[in-house]
Amino acid sequence: MIRQPIICVMGHVDHGKTTLLDKIRNSSITAREAGGITQHIGASEVPLDVINKICNGVSLSSSEIKIPGLLFIDTPGHEAFTNLRRRGSSVADLAILVVDITQGFQPQTVEAINILKEYKTPFIVAANKVDLITGWRQTGLSSIAAAMKKQDQNVLDLLETKVYELIGSLSQYGFGGEIYNKVENFQKELAIVPISAKSGEGLAELLMLAVGLSQKFLEMKLNINVDGPGRGSVIEKKELKGMGTTIDVILYEGSLHVNDIVAFAKLDGSIATTKIKALLKPKPLHELVESASKFYNVESVSAASGIKISAIGLEDSMPGTPLIAVNDKDFEREIGSELTDVFKTDGNGIVLKTDSIGSLEALSKLLATAGAKISKKGIGNVTKRDVIDAFSMNAIDPIYTVVMSFNVGVDPDAQNALETSNVKHIGGNIIYKLVEDYVAYEEAIKRNRTAEIVKRVNMPAQIEVLPNSCFRVSHPAIFGVEVKVGIIRPGTPLINASGELVGKLKGVQNDGTPLESAKKGESVAVSMDEPTFGRQIKEGEMLYTRLNEFDFKMLKGELAETLNEEEKSLTLKIIEIEGSRK
Repeated sequence: MIRQPIICVMGHVDHGKTTLLDKIRNSSITAREAGGITQHIGASEVPLDVINKICNGVSLSSSEIKIPGLLFIDTPGHEAFTNLRRRGSSVADLAILVVDITQGFQPQTVEAINILKEYKTPFIVAANKVDLITGWRQTGLSSIAAAMKKQDQNVLDLLETKVYELIGSLSQYGFGGEIYNKVENFQKELAIVPISAKSGEGLAELLMLAVGLSQKFLEMKLNINVDGPGRGSVIEKKELKGMGTTIDVILYEGSLHVNDIVAFAKLDGSIATTKIKALLKPKPLHELVESASKFYNVESVSAASGIKISAIGLEDSMPGTPLIAVNDKDFEREIGSELTDVFKTDGNGIVLKTDSIGSLEALSKLLATAGAKISKKGIGNVTKRDVIDAFSMNAIDPIYTVVMSFNVGVDPDAQNALETSNVKHIGGNIIYKLVEDYVAYEEAIKRNRTAEIVKRVNMPAQIEVLPNSCFRVSHPAIFGVEVKVGIIRPGTPLINASGELVGKLKGVQNDGTPLESAKKGESVAVSMDEPTFGRQIKEGEMLYTRLNEFDFKMLKGELAETLNEEEKSLTLKIIEIEGSRK
């Protein structure tokens, strides 16, 4: 039996992935998604007769079409979802990389390419938003070739320029690319199809390419043993009226039948088994996220399919983990190894709670990329225990007193604990926004902490005593200086070039106005109680900040990033001066 290919749709946020599938399905998934971004992998079956209707006579291959249709997996577009996409692309036969033709490659475009390259997944580039090219006339046609015939030459020239910009970007990552109708060898060159997901132009060529390439190069891979044990990925769990808790599954291998025993992971990390009571298959062109009326009962299902499963004991099932038909003992090891990897922590760090293991993986990776650490991970609502665990991090580093939650609630007693503690709660339903909020919070904490440390630390500075600027010889000596490097402020101890302590700055003034500090390039008057001008201090002399052990420790540690190269060099010079004195 030849199964339908699994097509993984990837790309940068807002480049039009879900809009593309919406146009094919004539649905409105995009409008319902938080922030316009698909938060979980979804699946849509598009049968061959629908593909033929959209293509409307467009054919890129003379061979007979044998596949029953296409199963699209719509993956999230932001780099936060690397691991969700990794799971998607690892079971995908072919990918469609959606790129906004007006913006070109973005960071998540590059990330998607790297994932596809790592898994050796063949892909097509959908150069989306041709309707935004200046002068483009929407035609209502599904064929981009037919639509291009109705455009002015200057519009076609601009389109060609944009396509060749994409070809140049692909070459930087080791791929040869060409517009689809000029590709001579689809195994050596990536096909670029200009499309408008909004108007539907180009969908005919895109779908026909997906069908043709899948069948031509992946036919052996698509042959399956329908009697083999089913393997899939749990996407979501939901309450379905009259059926209790159900799980949505992408079946990518073998078959499942009513009354089959399947194994799955539970929220507490254990592995459970249950018997399938019912298999609910989505009607064509409807996603797994649709209502119960969009499903019908089947006795069995074969890969590749999106399927809803009803069974006893699914209440604690963990979305994002494998579901395996039990036929040997390997299922425990296979599921267990995945859980071990996902729940690894850093020992110290923030507390992270999400709605699924896929979200947990995604946030964990992006937080790690941002330099954040995680002390505890979990699935489900934020609990009082989570807040207590986050509060305990205050003794280690206040920056870790954070509970981050994605798409889950906060228990009432946990909310009370948050309000009476200094634990920061960062919650929401858009992953990249959570990480941005955490980075902003972390930077604010670091700025405040740095500002407090700076108040206690003598910063490196070099000043020159100006000629003819002595206003008072002693008690206190008042004279003019120019700050050559760094910053000075009242209380700064000064040494001379021999390392001898001259005294401590009593005040800093400019035209009689007291100043809190003076920086490089500024000429100011300073006062000092200890020295006598003309003896311990002379015109033209260089004076330096005296740095103690605490100062050096902070300047090499937490304050290192606040120093420029000149100030770092001066710090080393002051160390030499201090050392020569000893």
